[in-house]
Amino acid sequence: MTSAEPVPPPVLRPREVKASVLAAFQLVEDARYLGTERRSRRDRNRVSAERAVASRRLARDLRTG
Repeated sequence: MTSAEPVPPPVLRPREVKASVLAAFQLVEDARYLGTERRSRRDRNRVSAERAVASRRLARDLRTG
């Protein structure tokens, strides 16, 4: 190729949608804070206790199995 030849045009590809890091962070924060408004502290504590029990059961089952 010589300097007189034109540069070939770039291959046209569909544009990919990319969220910015800030937008992704905002989505996570919104989900975290909006989720807490709908549940009382008692409900959150109950869910946390249920998760702990399920986690312990799984750990126990994995050790015995």
